[in-house]
Amino acid sequence: MDERESIKQSMQELTPKKSAMENPAYKVSAVSIIVNLALSLLKLVSGIIGKSSAMVSDAVHSASDVFSTFVVIIGVKMAGKKADHEHPYGHERMECVAAIILAMLLAIVGVGIGVSGIKKIAAGNYAELAIPGLLPLIAAVISIVVKEWMFWYTRATAKKINSGALMADAWHHRSDALSSIGSFAGILFARIGYPIMDAVAGVIISLCILKVSYDIFKDGLDKMVDHSCDSETEQKIRDAALNVQGVQGIDDLKTRLFGDKIYVDVEILLDRDLTLGNAHMIAEQVHDVIEKNFTNCKHCMVHVNPTED
Repeated sequence: MDERESIKQSMQELTPKKSAMENPAYKVSAVSIIVNLALSLLKLVSGIIGKSSAMVSDAVHSASDVFSTFVVIIGVKMAGKKADHEHPYGHERMECVAAIILAMLLAIVGVGIGVSGIKKIAAGNYAELAIPGLLPLIAAVISIVVKEWMFWYTRATAKKINSGALMADAWHHRSDALSSIGSFAGILFARIGYPIMDAVAGVIISLCILKVSYDIFKDGLDKMVDHSCDSETEQKIRDAALNVQGVQGIDDLKTRLFGDKIYVDVEILLDRDLTLGNAHMIAEQVHDVIEKNFTNCKHCMVHVNPTED
């Protein structure tokens, strides 16, 4: 090894490698964990001191966000693995698995909160229910503001890197904001003189959580079972292919979601008198145009059909 190569190798060893935290998904997840831990503690303490079952339920919901964020981190990390011999198409669907797990966790939390509230309502001892203090009301306002900000912050990053698991976590933040709105309303009415509203708020919170969990589950499942792209995206793919000079028509177009990526299979119609080389060149142009214009396209397969004689 000459002196130049030796210096180059030494510089490479001294250059710090990019840390995992430079990944946008990991940065958002780290912020999410810190925020949720702080909010969970705030809600729990205020709920216990202020005697609010709705706020305690809300604290449990925020605590579940911490675990769900770890699920997102694992899902994103596994989805980012390169293709190997056993998984030649990559690991993108691991994000779908993470999203489905998140949906199930949300559903469990929602059912638990709902059952607790229904039991209190069914007991009928409304006069014996404790009237919440002012502290849970303040905690609810803080939670609404912080969680709504976390929703938009996480959602922006999820759209930027096209991450289904991170988008699911964003909606988890939104569901927590909705929970806090329900808590605020319930606590406010309970303080006015309707203590049963604290329990009613818990039931409303559970319904919001269950709706969000269903939407996340459906989206993850669609991406797991090779669901096609929406009609608008497919039309844009058709237009892009037809704009390539020499393409006379589209005989068939199939798309399928693979995690947060899409696969495209398109059959183009070319003049039957073209040479094999020219037909191949046009097919390559169609392939390149589609993969360039649709950044989430993992692979495009182009098949050439000749025009009728």
